[in-house]
This record gives sequence, C-alpha cells and structure tokens, in this order.
Amino acid sequence: MNVLVVNAGSSSLKYQLLDTDAHAILAKGNCERIGMDRGLFGHSEGGEKVVDETIFTDHRCAIRRVLKLVTEAGFSIDAIGHRIVQGGWHFTDSALVDDEVLAKILEVAPLAPLHNYAEASVIEFCREAYPELPNVAVFDTSFHMSMPAVAYTYALPKDVRDTYHVRKYGAHGTSHRYEWMRAKEILGDRCHRLLSCHLGNGSSLCAIEDGVCRDTTMGLTPLDGLMMGTRCGSIDPATVCYLQREGGYTFDEVDEMMNKKSGLLAISGISSDARDIRAGADEGNEDCLLAFDMFAYKAMQQAASMIASMAGVDTITFTAGIGENDWTIRQAFCQCFEWLGVRVDAEANKAAVGAGPQVISAPDSDVTVMVIPTDEEYMIALDVERLAK
Repeated sequence: MNVLVVNAGSSSLKYQLLDTDAHAILAKGNCERIGMDRGLFGHSEGGEKVVDETIFTDHRCAIRRVLKLVTEAGFSIDAIGHRIVQGGWHFTDSALVDDEVLAKILEVAPLAPLHNYAEASVIEFCREAYPELPNVAVFDTSFHMSMPAVAYTYALPKDVRDTYHVRKYGAHGTSHRYEWMRAKEILGDRCHRLLSCHLGNGSSLCAIEDGVCRDTTMGLTPLDGLMMGTRCGSIDPATVCYLQREGGYTFDEVDEMMNKKSGLLAISGISSDARDIRAGADEGNEDCLLAFDMFAYKAMQQAASMIASMAGVDTITFTAGIGENDWTIRQAFCQCFEWLGVRVDAEANKAAVGAGPQVISAPDSDVTVMVIPTDEEYMIALDVERLAK
C-alpha cells in the first residue's frame, strides 16, 4: 500500500510517501515558513532533490502543492495518514477519519493549539479534494492512555480535572511504540520492561511493560518532564505565578519563555542544537558543559521514576537526534545506572552512531541497552494500512 504520511506543525508540513510492502520511501519533503512572507519547499524522490522559494498562505495551500506534485510525478496514493499531536481524552488508538473524529480533534485543540488546528485543516482539504481516499489520524497521545490513574491523575480539585480534562497525556507515543515494536522483534522474550528514551529537541521517556505504557515524562502538554532544546521541563509550578506577580510577565510571555527560550538554549547561551553545544563543550565552554551535564542528570533522575513505575527494567533504548547521535550522553546516562547492573560497551556505543539498530550494552550487563533509530512515519503508515484495509 502507498501511504502518504503528513505531519503538520505550527508553520511547517513534512510528508513522506511510503510503500508499506517494501518499507520504502518513494518521495518526501517539507513545506516551511507557512503563513510567512517567504516560504521554502523541498521535495526529493529517487535521489533527486528540488528546493525552491514559494509562498504558503496556510496549511491548505501547502498540502495542495504536495498532493499536486506527488500525483503529477505518477505516484498512486492509497491512503493518507496524519500525525495528530493531541487526541485528548477521546482516543486510545488511531482512527479512520469521519466527521465525528474530525470534530473531536478540533474539540481537544486547546490542549495543542499550534498543531491540532493546522492538522485539522489539512485533513479537511484532503477529504474534500480526494473523497475516495481514506484518511487516518494517528495520535501522539493514544499510546499513553493505558497509564493507570495513579500515573495520569493530577492532585487538583476533581471539578477542575473533570471540567477542563486536566491530566497527564504525554507525547511522542508513536515513537515510543516503534521503540517497543523493534526492541521486541530483535530481543524477543528478553524484552518485557522497556525504558524508551526519546532524546532530541523535544525529549521524553516512557515506561513500557509488555507493550503497555505505564508512565511517561511529558504531562498535560509537551512542556513537562525533561529539559529539552528550548523547553524548561519540570519546574516548580509556582514559578509561573512568581514571574507574573513579581516580574510583571504576562501569561503569553511566560509561555513563550518556557517553551521557546529555555532548556539547552538558555543554559548554554549559544544554541538549542546539541551539535553546537557539543562543539562549545569540546572547546571548554563551561555553560555548554553545564547544559549537557544538566540534560544527562535530569534524564537520569526522571528515568529512575520510570523504572520504578515498572518495578524494574530489562531493556533501555535510545532514539531521536540526541539519543541516536550523541554517544557521550548515552554513556553518561548509563553510568548513572551502574548500580542497577547497566554496563555499556564503550566501543559499541561510539560505533552505533548512524549504524541502525544496535546493542551497545556489554556482555555482562544485567540490562540490554540499544540504539534504535525511530521511524514514526513508518509506524503511522502501518496504522493507516491496518485501519484503511
């Protein structure tokens, strides 16, 4: 089946056309700076890549360009999969889109306003332009809906929780599901309690026991949990009130600060990109060194709580930009768990960068440690195939 996977961000739209039978990418690209005065469009297929400047007035304009290009290139599309950031309290699995599903995506949009509204507009266009094609919504949050009440419930008044649907929803669920699927395929019966570490510009951990999410680090929104590229992660919630009361910051200013001006960017003082910070750390920049130390420390600290939620761990996987490519972060993280019997093979760890799924733990390690490059698009395509057929 040829599945077009669409990932609409607040000002971007990424896409891949995948052949699920061959597990092959037929074409892919990205529409950037949507809604701005100068946009960029990049498309590649068969090793050829084209980049040009254009204007995307909105996400409907962007998906129109994508669909036109893909069909004119002679590719067939059997179904379309849409990555949806927030499924709210409605969805425990991916869903074939009808009017009711689309209405629910819009209903929960206030929990992820920069993403869900854009994603909904793309779905609306696809359904209008190609009514014969099935559209499937794949939610970042659905995998985490299996968490027990003790993990997802916030200690707030019940009427507040019920009225505003305040709870832990998590994110990166599609990536964490992929980590479990691949680890289980490779390790078989040796894998039961998995700590999935999605470490990138956005980062989260997930405790997965026999395929079921027991807990995760992101909360009501993706701001909670680990320190990230530009997000502060978990802090004293009273910090928000304090900054508004004493600093005179507005709600929007605090939201902007904690989501876009904090994290690795704030501590390093130079960048949110781990590659830039690594270069600074190698040159002896103390702020960059502190940024990496904090990142590893906070990941280790919250990983312990994830392991506790499963009462143990037998497998740890690393994925996403930092998790796949920075062997020093993996080493520092695992050294913190030597007391738990985690042992990493130093050479295997270094060699794992860019080498596909790899076991990097030493033979005498009580816990299997792996690097598994995530493939959220393929995971979405598999869900589309399952539901569309």
